[in-house]
Amino acid sequence: MKNLLVVGVGPHARRNHLPTLTAGREAGLVGTVIGVDLQHAADEIAAFNAAAAGQPLPVTLIAPFDPACRTLPAPVRDTLDRLVREHAIDAVVVSTEPAFHMVYTHWALGRGLSVLLDKPLSVHTNCSVDPYRASAILTDFDEVLGRYEAVRRTRPEVLVAVQCQRRHHPAFLRMRELIAEIAEETNCPLTSVQSFHSDGQWRMPNELIDISYHSFDQGYGKCAHSGYHFFDIVPWLLRAGETPGKELDSVEVHANFSRPGDFLAQLDLDDYARLFPEFEAGNPYTQSQLLTATESFGEVDAFVSMAYKSGGRTMTLGSINLVHNGFSQRGRFAPARANLYKGNGRVRHESHILQQGPFQAIHFHSLQTLAGDGDEEDGDAYGIGGRGHIEVHVFRNSGFNPRWKKYETLDYDALSTVTASGPQEPTQSSSRRRAVQEFLEYVNGLRGREEMSSELVDHRRGSTLMAGAYLSAAQQWTGGPAVARLDFRPNEGAAPRPDAGPGGGSTPDLMDVSL
Repeated sequence: MKNLLVVGVGPHARRNHLPTLTAGREAGLVGTVIGVDLQHAADEIAAFNAAAAGQPLPVTLIAPFDPACRTLPAPVRDTLDRLVREHAIDAVVVSTEPAFHMVYTHWALGRGLSVLLDKPLSVHTNCSVDPYRASAILTDFDEVLGRYEAVRRTRPEVLVAVQCQRRHHPAFLRMRELIAEIAEETNCPLTSVQSFHSDGQWRMPNELIDISYHSFDQGYGKCAHSGYHFFDIVPWLLRAGETPGKELDSVEVHANFSRPGDFLAQLDLDDYARLFPEFEAGNPYTQSQLLTATESFGEVDAFVSMAYKSGGRTMTLGSINLVHNGFSQRGRFAPARANLYKGNGRVRHESHILQQGPFQAIHFHSLQTLAGDGDEEDGDAYGIGGRGHIEVHVFRNSGFNPRWKKYETLDYDALSTVTASGPQEPTQSSSRRRAVQEFLEYVNGLRGREEMSSELVDHRRGSTLMAGAYLSAAQQWTGGPAVARLDFRPNEGAAPRPDAGPGGGSTPDLMDVSL
């Protein structure tokens, strides 16, 4: 049994990681589990432990530090090192605020510890308004990958896995198989990809400032909150359609962001006062104060357009459209739960439309239809018909190939599978559990590296798209070009080289694409 250290035990870890680690303990895969979090989380963690049905989680509190730190402050590092020694820690789960992911990963690799790393791999304060901080998202990846490869030369068992649950989701696995089948028969890649995700999170104007969890005050927003899932899964699907001579090697990215100022124009404070009688008494800010305070905040919604190229020719056109401010079931001004992470009327909608030339079209739809103001569920049980609503529609050109089925629908039951680990449902929560389970099996020697679904080495393209979205937005913010052009080779692309430091000069439009 392996002993694990969970760095960051906020709502995400408590909901997704800790229950699976508890199940791993019951299955004989997990021994000791301890946590680390910031001092200001003490009351929240105490309440969580008080409500826990099983064994309380021992949590060591540390002082907050600047996310710009490239190495851990000595007191934090010494505390973590002590915990590793005292509890014989074998592996680390990093589930902190995204700006701290890299510094904890570097620390763990320096101790020869395997890491299960939350998405996104990296983000930088104000990356939506500063091109150099946007570029650093990609250079961070290259830096940690280099460190990882160096550590593995002497500690080959060390693994860094990234928790991107859609890679474990039965619907996405099936779609990838369908793409690969057509590519093998026709040599046709995916030619267009449209992806959409909405949180259905209705955030009140005062909450833009007063609630910091998954907020916008650090100069980034939706693209860094849940957006990396889509920056990851789209290249993962694209790769299934790549064939020799048609490998994707560059990408052009153009992002349009709506920020809090735009959000406050869509519904201004007078509108809120009419919608909620209690608004004026509960909101301490004027419209002017809100606009000034949120001027350089990150994106609420992001519509991102891509052109994926091979040898200068466009192979695939794509869009990834990400919405915080979408259809919601929230009906009250005061939130039922302060962090807004789940519940509070959040309603999730997701779709993907994939075209493979004239040969195949795939439509994926996952639609949550009901969530109460205080509902703690993530919506998997609130779909059309009373259960998680998921459908994959597959269209094939049977006129070209009569052996192909013209049309097929894959619903919840058809996408449910049975594996050696038991029944696997086509839901996000089930897929998240599988991601943690896979990591536990690896560190216990029950699964080989080649069987891992989401190792760090396979994440350069996702990091490239996320960096490209922020770079495009930041360049526009500073009066630069709207399009960011980046190398899109999987693991050997050149990192961007800005021609001046933060706050000076302009970022080159062409990002050192070496073809």
